[in-house]
Amino acid sequence: MATVELTFSALPAHVRTARLVATAIARRTGVAEALLDEVRLAVGEACSRAVEAHRVHCPGEPIRIELCDDSGRFEVTVTDSAPSDDLEQAYKDEDELPTAVNGTALASLLPADTLMSGFGIAVIAALADDVEVYPSAKGLRIRMSWPAAATGFATT
Repeated sequence: MATVELTFSALPAHVRTARLVATAIARRTGVAEALLDEVRLAVGEACSRAVEAHRVHCPGEPIRIELCDDSGRFEVTVTDSAPSDDLEQAYKDEDELPTAVNGTALASLLPADTLMSGFGIAVIAALADDVEVYPSAKGLRIRMSWPAAATGFATT
């Protein structure tokens, strides 16, 4: 299993770079050409959501992306550090709350000022083959994956 990690500051211009990197790595891991647009759009949506959350809550903190291939899957995880006071109050004893995405469950966990996260995550869920969302008082982590060749990162 190979993993690529990328961190970037909360600037909208960096979202394009994240999309390009994710698409290039997806192609090299064997994601079908027909799915590359879905990868690009889903990663862009997740990164845009994270940038907006960081610009409001923690503009100096970096956004983190992990891209890996494992067991025939190309997986992307976008993690932000934007705190949520509502989540912290409601779940102060929980470290992380995994939530399968199907719109309503996540929307009921996230506060209304989370910059339409529920809508953006619904878009991601429609684009990715498999999506998991982990909201916490420390930020939000979105893990998405697509089928890929089981050969790992290709080398040239």
